[in-house]
Amino acid sequence: MENSEPELIRQSWQAVSRSPLEHGTVLFSRLFTLEPSLLPLFQYNGCQFSSPQDCLSSPEFLDHIRKVMLVIDAAVTNVEDLSSLQEYLAGLGRKHRAVGVRLSSFSTVGESLLYMLEKCLGPDFTPATRAAWSRLYGAVVQAMSQGWDGE
Repeated sequence: MENSEPELIRQSWQAVSRSPLEHGTVLFSRLFTLEPSLLPLFQYNGCQFSSPQDCLSSPEFLDHIRKVMLVIDAAVTNVEDLSSLQEYLAGLGRKHRAVGVRLSSFSTVGESLLYMLEKCLGPDFTPATRAAWSRLYGAVVQAMSQGWDGE
């Protein structure tokens, strides 16, 4: 009997959620490698980071990583009823739009998420698990994209 998608997601997330900051840093390192133009969007007190390394080690950015991991955690917890997060995710979309994030960048974030999961889980990151995560992430972005509607 195949594991259900929610089950695959929950099981795989357990390994990641034990050290969210470490894995979140892997996700964002990958993101800056794939889409370096996102780096200038992260500014604190008007200061731009000169390199991804500077960004990834700043306390404010580590705080952002923690928040992102909490959002994924909430999605995993509510995987069978994402509609309960609809308002929250749309609001998150609006916040990202306000700071200049383009909706298209979220596909790169998705790639970075899958990369991080693969790095963390190794052989346990099966095609079925990848597909389950792709679907969950797609649904989260779909909900967030309402924050861009009416542009």
